[in-house]
Amino acid sequence: EKAYVARLNLLDQVFCAKLMEEAGKGTFPVDVVKNIFSNISSINAFHSQFLLPDLEKRMGEWESTPRIGDILQKLTPFLKMYAEYVRNFDKAMELLKQWTDRSPQFKALIQDIQKQEVCGSLTLQHHMLEPVQRVPRYEMLLKDYLKKLPQDHVDHRDAEKSLEIIAMAATHSNTAIRKSENLKKLLEIYEMLGEEEDIVNASNEFIKEGHILKLAARNTSAMDRYLFLFNNMLLYCVPKFSLVGQKFTVRTRIGIDGMKVTETYNEDYPHTFQVSGKERTLELQARAAFCAFQAFQETIEIFHQKNETFKTASKEVEELGKRAPRWIRDNEVTMCMKCREPFNALTRRRHHCRACGYVVCWKCSDNKAPLEYDGNKMNKVCRDCYSILTGHTESEEKEGKKKGILEIEAAQFSGSSIMYGFLQYCEKNKPWQKVWCVIPQKEALVLYLYGAPQDVKAQSTIPLLGYSVDDTTRPADPPASFRLTQSKSVHSFAAENEELKQRWLKVIRVAVTGEVPECLPPVEPHGTEGSHEPSSESI
Repeated sequence: EKAYVARLNLLDQVFCAKLMEEAGKGTFPVDVVKNIFSNISSINAFHSQFLLPDLEKRMGEWESTPRIGDILQKLTPFLKMYAEYVRNFDKAMELLKQWTDRSPQFKALIQDIQKQEVCGSLTLQHHMLEPVQRVPRYEMLLKDYLKKLPQDHVDHRDAEKSLEIIAMAATHSNTAIRKSENLKKLLEIYEMLGEEEDIVNASNEFIKEGHILKLAARNTSAMDRYLFLFNNMLLYCVPKFSLVGQKFTVRTRIGIDGMKVTETYNEDYPHTFQVSGKERTLELQARAAFCAFQAFQETIEIFHQKNETFKTASKEVEELGKRAPRWIRDNEVTMCMKCREPFNALTRRRHHCRACGYVVCWKCSDNKAPLEYDGNKMNKVCRDCYSILTGHTESEEKEGKKKGILEIEAAQFSGSSIMYGFLQYCEKNKPWQKVWCVIPQKEALVLYLYGAPQDVKAQSTIPLLGYSVDDTTRPADPPASFRLTQSKSVHSFAAENEELKQRWLKVIRVAVTGEVPECLPPVEPHGTEGSHEPSSESI
């Protein structure tokens, strides 16, 4: 635990702090650093100020109190704060790569820190993997502890309860663990290839590697080669001499798209098969032909299945322009549903795409296309619909990138939320504003804040775990108000009435403890008759 806290401190107080200091000079955006390190400061504070001191104190009292289950049972619910870090991990890796390529100062600062002895010759990415893997590690250690603990031991009951809590927290990390292990492997391969091949990408999934013989095309000779098989490509490599670890040079990169693999017969070499791609054809001999051959076949099959799924999804756009869409109302969004820039009365006004009905800004609706439902007359459409309807594409910087943690549409949560609705919101001493708040079932410990019910990106998120709830009345606040506080962070909310306030508090008071709140039955809307604005309600 001491060693882990030291590495958390490295991430929080060295990497993050130094980058924030440089960002404060305007070298690169402060938000980039915040989005890379997510809630690492909260995680570091929990371990360094609570878990580690309690464990150290107990170790000093071990002769009289030989137990740790009571400490873990009290503190492990806070491990669910890792969900926020884990959920943001892919986005963090993407931003890290993007800004390392874009900003020389950003890259140089990280490299300078990585050269320090405290980094242990490991990259920032390696250190950032550790929090993702930490909760499952606690689960593994506690299982091992319980195996060695006699059934009648004073610590057995508390340790079992702690394991239940940790196991639930670990479920948040399982998918990310697989992704992080894949990323770790990609980083290892990247270093084995002399850091020259651009393979460290979330879309690349490592499948298999190993030595193989490549049969010469003109004679019967065979040469030692090494293969790295991924979900979307094959790297055909030549081993090269190295005093430290295995090193390889890439001879050919062959895409899985269009690849075929067939078994071949060779009198001199058993277990041979041919890999044929758009870039090159190779005849290979494996030590165990079936395993290698099967790995290629399965990879190609999965690639084509995903491709077919994509084609099926594409069929849904075939109706575009053939029937009039349902228009999203102006008051249901506060930002362009395509570029996510906020609307204002002067320079960025609302427009409707006549093909999909989305509310977009003028930049994103500066195209016209014929629509079948309107007698093939030219109509104003958004960029995406223009590309689909005309076949012409426009390059957009943000197109095709993975959605960040905030870029989840509010409407996606409408049918699967524990609680949602309008609240008045105030942070620090800023003016009160009306926000659309959502606690989704899939992320029951996180409160999403949107500008409006149809916004495609949240303004912010609040991981509720560990917050204190204060519902005392303050003269300066509106009626039916309450506050969420943690350290120096204070978020103030006000509901439409006392009944709705109590419904929100019932859910939030459970979430801050790390437990998943129950879905409440829906309530009758409060507001004027015929109003299009939804009131707070739960599903």
